[in-house]
Amino acid sequence: MKILALSDVESKALWDYFKPEYLEGIDVIVSCGDLDPRYLSFLATFFHGPVLYVHGNHDDRYEKIPPEGCICIEDKVYEYQGVRFLGLGGSMRYKPGTWQFTQREMSRRVRRLWLKLALHRGFDVLVTHAPAWQLGDYDNLVHTGFKAFRRLIDKYEPKLMFYGHVHLNYGMDSPRSQNLGNTTVVNSYERYVAEIPDNL
Repeated sequence: MKILALSDVESKALWDYFKPEYLEGIDVIVSCGDLDPRYLSFLATFFHGPVLYVHGNHDDRYEKIPPEGCICIEDKVYEYQGVRFLGLGGSMRYKPGTWQFTQREMSRRVRRLWLKLALHRGFDVLVTHAPAWQLGDYDNLVHTGFKAFRRLIDKYEPKLMFYGHVHLNYGMDSPRSQNLGNTTVVNSYERYVAEIPDNL
């Protein structure tokens, strides 16, 4: 399965200069948040697979303008062609906002997923907005990663984790991808294509 992950900045190639062939070979699109909902709706009209999304810390706007034709996977395990996607949007709380959480609040969200994770026997792809603790995050409150995500990776060993929030143009040393055990962790800033084996 080939997955196109997006976050934070709308790709000009996929919007301003879009050509349908840019999506050839892609099976699933996942948005890691902070993208214009009209951008996701635009992609959904041309794409034949699912467009999945979680919320970024700036996505309160989705209440008024939802991404049409897309599937919200917040606090859900969504299965497609045998691959299980788990979605957990939002960032560390640094000011008032619907999609901002403390470490304790995010841990509580994850604990409430125990039955869904048990029924699905885990998950294969973790889709978040914020990074995991000490996996591509920064040493400031706004861009601190969640410890609960790190625990999820340690316990379930998904094949992939996609996150956003940490812009690669910030000028700080942030890896595009890295590995933690059997999990490849990817900063999906703007766009990134990754593959997951068909024989999981």
